[in-house]
Amino acid sequence: MSTPTGPASGLPVRMPRPRQSGRHRRPEPVAAPDGAPALVLAVPGTPSAAVRGLADELVSIARSELPGLEAGIGFLEGDDQYPSLQAVLAGAAALRTERYELAKSLGREVSEPEGPVAVVVPLLAGPDSALIARIGEAVEAGGAAAELTDVLGPHPLLAEGLHVRLSEAGLARADRARLFTVATAADGIILGTVGGEEAVQAAGITGMLLAARLALPVMAAALDQEGSVAAIAEQLRAAGSTQLALAPYLVGPELPEGLLDAALKEADCATAEPLGSYPAIGKLVLSKYTTALGITPQPQGTPAR
Repeated sequence: MSTPTGPASGLPVRMPRPRQSGRHRRPEPVAAPDGAPALVLAVPGTPSAAVRGLADELVSIARSELPGLEAGIGFLEGDDQYPSLQAVLAGAAALRTERYELAKSLGREVSEPEGPVAVVVPLLAGPDSALIARIGEAVEAGGAAAELTDVLGPHPLLAEGLHVRLSEAGLARADRARLFTVATAADGIILGTVGGEEAVQAAGITGMLLAARLALPVMAAALDQEGSVAAIAEQLRAAGSTQLALAPYLVGPELPEGLLDAALKEADCATAEPLGSYPAIGKLVLSKYTTALGITPQPQGTPAR
């Protein structure tokens, strides 16, 4: 129980930490600029409560990295329960106009809003021309000035996420510097993606980074091209790999139902989970947004100079 003057006797009292001085002090985090466009996450695939939860978690990560960030989630296949990308962009435009009119009515000196109302970040690890075209069409249909960024990969943080997902499934060592064995560890990795040949080439770049982390052969295959996974599995086995694993180079929502199961039958191997809400995905989403605006959030714990 607390008293008017503080916690009851015997309970710890949390005092504010004094601000450190010197070059190693913790810097104040960079906040989103006033009037900055909203970050809108464009989510492909069929909406569901699980997909919404994943998107919410990624947006929460982005907000924690950039205080004051306004963010929304728009579904490519939105419905009454899950707002469409067009509806979210239209709402962002209406909100900007409402704030401008309110400021004018209060007698404040404000200039008319300029620039995009939102920066749209596709929730895609790699390029998928069909999905990107549909997202672009939805942005135009939203009737608001919005900037569409590139997809999240290739990027070293995606290789890190793939490594973690493989280790969680018992298919790779969590840290190859530690001298212990994993009985089910794979000796060859198939990097599964969707989006055709362009997606396979982009996944191959991240695959090289993953291969360096694991010291194992990694080859990319298209889950949505018949025979692609089986062909890559055959190449890896011909090169000496006997225990294969499939690592989905996917966030998750963009993966059509049943496609991963079919690929696993082709390759006859185990699989890790998609990248999902791995924290690095949220940071990459924010990175696309801040790059578009030309701002750089200060990572927490980075020494000030």
